Amino acid sequence: MRKPLLLSLLLAWMLPLSAQQATTAAELQLAGQQRADLRQYSPLLDLPTRNIGPNVQGGRIVDLAVDPGNDRVWYAAYASGGLFRTTNAGQSWEPLFDNQLTLGIGDIALAPSQPSTIWLGSGENNSSRSSYAGAGVFRSTDSGATWQDCGLTNTQHIGRIVVHPKDPNTAWVAAIGPLYTTSPDRGVYKTTDGGKNWKKTLFVNDRTGAIDLVINPKYPDMLLAATWDRLRRAWDFDGDGEGSGIYMSIDGGETWSLSVNGFPQGKKVGRIGLDISLSDPNTVYAVLDNQESDPSLQREDTIAGIWSRRLLEMSGEDFAQLENEKLDSFLRGKGYPEKYTAEGIKADVEARKYSPKDVGDYFGDANKALFNSAVKGAEVYRSNDGGRSWKKAHEDPLTGVAYTYGYYFGQVRVAPDNADHLYIHGVPMLQSTDGGANWSRVDTFQVHVDHHALWINPQDAQHILLGNDGGVYQSYDGGTHWTHYNNVAAGQFYTVHVDMAKPHYNVYGGLQDNGTLKGPSNFIPNRGRNWERLFGGDGMFVQTDAQDPSLVYVGFQYGNYYRMENGRPNYITPTHDIGQPKYRWNWRTPLRQSPHNHEIFYMGSQFLHMSLDQGDNWTDISPDLTTDHENGNVPYSTISTISESPFKFGLVWVGTDDGRIHVTTDLGNTWKRVDESLPQGLWVSKVLASPHDQNTAFVSLTGYREDDFHTYVYRTTDLGETWTSLKGNLPEEAVNVIIQDPVQPELLYLGSDHGTYASMDGGQNWKLLASLPNVASYDMVVHPRENELVVATHGRSMYVLDVKPLQAWMDREEGQSLMAWEPKKVRWSKGWGEKPNSYSDARVPKIGVRYFLNDTDAPGRTVQIQVKDADGKVVFKDEAKGNPGMNVWNWDLDRDQGDGYDFLRAGEYTIDLQLNFEHREVPLVIEKK
Repeated sequence: MRKPLLLSLLLAWMLPLSAQQATTAAELQLAGQQRADLRQYSPLLDLPTRNIGPNVQGGRIVDLAVDPGNDRVWYAAYASGGLFRTTNAGQSWEPLFDNQLTLGIGDIALAPSQPSTIWLGSGENNSSRSSYAGAGVFRSTDSGATWQDCGLTNTQHIGRIVVHPKDPNTAWVAAIGPLYTTSPDRGVYKTTDGGKNWKKTLFVNDRTGAIDLVINPKYPDMLLAATWDRLRRAWDFDGDGEGSGIYMSIDGGETWSLSVNGFPQGKKVGRIGLDISLSDPNTVYAVLDNQESDPSLQREDTIAGIWSRRLLEMSGEDFAQLENEKLDSFLRGKGYPEKYTAEGIKADVEARKYSPKDVGDYFGDANKALFNSAVKGAEVYRSNDGGRSWKKAHEDPLTGVAYTYGYYFGQVRVAPDNADHLYIHGVPMLQSTDGGANWSRVDTFQVHVDHHALWINPQDAQHILLGNDGGVYQSYDGGTHWTHYNNVAAGQFYTVHVDMAKPHYNVYGGLQDNGTLKGPSNFIPNRGRNWERLFGGDGMFVQTDAQDPSLVYVGFQYGNYYRMENGRPNYITPTHDIGQPKYRWNWRTPLRQSPHNHEIFYMGSQFLHMSLDQGDNWTDISPDLTTDHENGNVPYSTISTISESPFKFGLVWVGTDDGRIHVTTDLGNTWKRVDESLPQGLWVSKVLASPHDQNTAFVSLTGYREDDFHTYVYRTTDLGETWTSLKGNLPEEAVNVIIQDPVQPELLYLGSDHGTYASMDGGQNWKLLASLPNVASYDMVVHPRENELVVATHGRSMYVLDVKPLQAWMDREEGQSLMAWEPKKVRWSKGWGEKPNSYSDARVPKIGVRYFLNDTDAPGRTVQIQVKDADGKVVFKDEAKGNPGMNVWNWDLDRDQGDGYDFLRAGEYTIDLQLNFEHREVPLVIEKK
């Protein structure tokens, strides 16, 4: 049950805020309340803001639900973008869960007996590297209009919610628990009073949570739960263990017993998904991510008769006997750097510069390792006795379904009318019509890969909805043909970049599983020319050439970067020498162009690399700048952020994922470690060389990968000798990015896992940019010409905010309490006030005058407004109730404001705003047609 708020606040106040201390439930609750207060009283709510999409790529859907009484009403839950509803079968959507304690979702469930009751489990269930922690379970009894916090705050990630078929107040929750640390807040919980009180009825151990739940539709006291033993670390993901298994309850989830007769057990049992047949509840299916090794599944790329694996055990003498022609074919086919030839490598081996083993072990490609593994992967098991015993349903391996990352899927669904017809999710989606013995692919080439959610119409099994990393799809013929409802701006961006194009600059960004996109800064979602795709994969950093618009530098996960010349890719990632340490590339490897020369680039592995020729050749200009921490199955101890001072060529800052920060003032000849006084062992999410001062830099650290959601953000003014915390009044939440305004040094912008903030006093006090939802802000940049802040969110695409009002406000005169900005020009029309036809509304012009009141003033201040013509005559009066910060006064240019229309004519006017005895005048221009 939720602790009283006062007790939670007291507990949070007593807890020390040290690095790598997992955040408590009390701290999460307090941070959420602080964030809600900052939103409610934000002086920047009316800051000019627009969402520019894109909505061309969809976004990661984790669950789908449909109103059983109206199949035009759908609910789509996004991993990090919130909950959306459509009432017209996907033609338009509205968000339902914005600005709650969290925006990440694991599962939703409509109460079968009362579909207006929605249960929502926050915190994504896929255990991805960007699966944000939730804040427990929420419930709505009015179809999402309002929400009640139902507790279970520290469960952090919810796998499944099941609601009793006849009682909307009784529900069971499969809680996975924290992603990166052990915790007792896992297992199956039950409530019978609508979430007011909870009882934990199944608990295995502190690293094993519950990932799935199903209920017998005919006998609701019978439930099955799947548990998952898993622990993610920054350097390793152990996604299997002895705690994984299937449990059965026959008393409504009060007690549970292990039910794995015929089902694999042991250390290699990974994620398990469950579903029960509606037409025959005795038939139950389980899909397993089996991490047991099977060497027969290892893909060997033999080229010219040579195996890489064979080279690992080959002697120098045998290596010398290889035919040069075949060895050259092998080298080119595998992608070794051009400098290596059969003749040269043989000479080096003979001279003992390196061994044949070093040649065979040259590639440590983390990206290839994702897809090439000997694990068994996806397996489907069937029970014909309600889950008491199991038998594997197929003989042939289901290769290519989940590869090494079965933790990302784990879903099986059974058709409502046929117990032998089922679907499983993975990179592709497969179906079987014979109980799992044989399989075929359902998703056609038009459908995005990586599937997570499937709804099958109980009245028509050919009617299905599919949710994946590309959004929502619908089919009326069982998956033969699909319609893509790609009209929600829910992109998960990792990065943002802008160019200097005119009249509208372009915005670039890399997205999770949706490549790299480019779009105009004035784009309006679902209208006009959409964004264009530049490259694939999980898109990462983008850089453009200011002198040659045809040159774009793009990349995808684990440091794979290309120089695109008129659309043609040239691979530019640095390569190590045979026999030397392999380069370790971060999932989000940074690539940065020097502000001093458009042909100079920096790129980070564990070393800092520099290219003077647009990426054709690279030089290591640093030693290993990391702690060289042990790596598991995830590259770690890598450079995560790079920034060069615009004031001095060669003054470069580097941060790493294991907490190290270094600076060089002489292009890498010497390096100085400067993080000793900061919290240790945290991921350096951003380091920024100040655009105003050579000795100043900003840094943000994140404890996300330790389930530490405290706020770590700092500034140095002496090249890292000392650091000052800029936390100010920020809630405790992981920080992804901090930047400094290019015009005003004291104006800072910050992006966290739960929102975007601005400070107008150098980080002492922060204001929530409340016009944005509480979505994770991953990267941001201020356009140097337009002075617009572009925010890349990980769940709601891109936002653009006009920050010129903030820049201007900071230049106000001492004691000034009121500032106003000129509205856009209006073109006069004689048709104002008239209806073009009987079925249209009258044409009415609109203007908006933005004004700023001192953010220390009380709310509800009366602002007197007068509109004067060119002769100074007052033609209109009004008053507005202004609040501290940004406000807008809207007017339709109708001076009469009565039943008829009496619009202003073309001409020049003055709008006078008065607060007490302080006046501010702005021009209003109505142009002739």
